[in-house]
Amino acid sequence: MIYSNVKEVENWMDAMPEDVRKSYTRFKRMTEVLTKEPEPQVGQTPKEVIWTKNKAKLYRYQPAVKKTNKIPILMVYALINKPYILDLYPGNSLIEHLTNQGHDVYLLDWGTPGYEDRHMKLDDFILDYIPRAVKKVLQTSDAKEITMFGYCMGGTMTAIFTALHPQLPIRNLVLMTSPFDFADAGLYTNFLDKRYFNLDKVVDTLGMVPHDMIDFGNKMLNPIANFYGPYVSLADRADNEGFVNNWMLMQKWLNDGIPFPGEAYRQWIGEFYQENKLIRDELYIRGRKVELSQIKANLLNIAGEFDNIVSPNQSEPINGKVSSKNKEYHVMKTGHVSVVTGRRAINGTYPLIDEWLVKHSQ
Repeated sequence: MIYSNVKEVENWMDAMPEDVRKSYTRFKRMTEVLTKEPEPQVGQTPKEVIWTKNKAKLYRYQPAVKKTNKIPILMVYALINKPYILDLYPGNSLIEHLTNQGHDVYLLDWGTPGYEDRHMKLDDFILDYIPRAVKKVLQTSDAKEITMFGYCMGGTMTAIFTALHPQLPIRNLVLMTSPFDFADAGLYTNFLDKRYFNLDKVVDTLGMVPHDMIDFGNKMLNPIANFYGPYVSLADRADNEGFVNNWMLMQKWLNDGIPFPGEAYRQWIGEFYQENKLIRDELYIRGRKVELSQIKANLLNIAGEFDNIVSPNQSEPINGKVSSKNKEYHVMKTGHVSVVTGRRAINGTYPLIDEWLVKHSQ
């Protein structure tokens, strides 16, 4: 029997057992999601640009909303992927949650670097961009102190900045799934072993390290689950619109990466993953020695129990290095991304950060 149009197929399906009809409905919806659905809108919390430098922008969120907490928060993101994971979707946004609780939230968005930025080093981001953003935040909020917040690699950069500027009025330091000890970085230790991974050849050849290369390395941590798992899950749950919406949001973010400036990549892989200089007090940024013991701000350090990109053993050691009198370390039952988006983040991470900030901003 040959059917000439969709209507005839669906009429035939109506005569099938219920489980067959459900399977057909899921298959049809999955096909629509993969071929017809527009990309979801992300980063919807109202914001304004208050400062720019090169490709970077400094945002202030919900500027018209009354700020009841006097210490502004400056979020610093990684040089990998885009920062809207912190403001993914209404009701599923750390930034929206914090601003709704009266926090004055700012985000330093590095933008998308081009080939002309291939010579930028971590030194440039940490010493030329973050200090000016801090100054602008303090001026805009008319505040005397600031909370620094870093996610993933952005947390590592934020901690380095804080250690190099003990004279600045940094009241609080919040770090989320940020690596500091690279002695055991899981499979990355094997992937990036200098005996087999020719870092200089990669950087010298490419200039800018493409997002696809970094994304491929991340997926190889668990290749079956990362390459095929999302599509198997979609096939199984395509009749659940809540799941479909979250699936589309995550796929958009995961595939919306940015290239890594070559010289910064050379430092990040060479001096951190291959030589583990930071935790040993052997790292120098533009000639200045980085000593994490110079950090005296209140510290909230958050790790994800199931994080295979930055495992808890990489995040925890900073608590033993800083001089902060008030320091806390929390391990959430999440992964690297689910620490900031999804049900466990909404019910666990968001209130933890909010309550800690309120307590330490009086």
